[in-house]
Amino acid sequence: MNSRVLVLGGTQFFGKKLVKKLIENGEKVTIATRGITPDPFEDKVERLVIDRRNKESIDLALSNSEWDIIYDQTCQSPLEAQFILNALKGKVKKYVFTSTQAVYDFGEQHIEENFDPYIYTFDPQPREKYIGYKGYQEAKRAAEALLLSQKGIDVVAVRFPIVIGKDDFTNRLKFHVDKVKNGEEIGVSNPKARFSFILSDDAAQFLYDIGKSAFTGPINPGSKKDISVIEFIGKIETHLNKKANTTGVLTKENTSPYSLDGSWSINTAKAEKLGYSFASLDEVLDELIYYYSSKHINA
Repeated sequence: MNSRVLVLGGTQFFGKKLVKKLIENGEKVTIATRGITPDPFEDKVERLVIDRRNKESIDLALSNSEWDIIYDQTCQSPLEAQFILNALKGKVKKYVFTSTQAVYDFGEQHIEENFDPYIYTFDPQPREKYIGYKGYQEAKRAAEALLLSQKGIDVVAVRFPIVIGKDDFTNRLKFHVDKVKNGEEIGVSNPKARFSFILSDDAAQFLYDIGKSAFTGPINPGSKKDISVIEFIGKIETHLNKKANTTGVLTKENTSPYSLDGSWSINTAKAEKLGYSFASLDEVLDELIYYYSSKHINA
């Protein structure tokens, strides 16, 4: 049976891939955005304009509808999640929240139990109060805690690692390829820090599948292994046959987007045990390094 699906966001990166997949599978899709970013879906979706920070905007837009599944791609504070829950009380069956591995403290191979949203206490604030990395972490932790405390609705918190792909508008991976190719400095504070990744195609597929499943709670999707910053840069060096110019002296121009204070790595065994599979990290990185270093990209 086809579902009525609301996607909060869905006009960029893997959110756009998710909407496309929903349409291809015959779901009745509504996207709710600020109405700023254009989308390619033509008459295949319904559209709502909302301001996530404005309760009245959300109440007005969502007041007369019900959905089987909500995919929340744009929540940046627990208040924003609360506004959606209030507007759709008793009108939604499943809520799939795009969370992040940042809910964990820095470390390697985090399992889901390393952050417990069911016992987490928080003071709900608007997104403006959550500043920097610590603010982002707190906002996502608090949103998870709020959502997973709800009764009468199935909630999944999808703790994505770094999402990569040819459609990645952040260009964080491309940054490193360009720097090595051009002989420019790459500033890395902790070259041995390890990171987990997921291909954008896999991210969209996982969201679709977990929304259709009976699973609830937090879960880590992603490629099975992790990789250190220096190993990742080494892959670029091998591909380009050129030595990288790395430095521990960070500037605005040279600082790697992956230069964090510690490792950012998850264990994906739970997802794998449930039958989900993800692309090989080595194969994905090799393909993307080739893609970003090809002449037509940097012409």
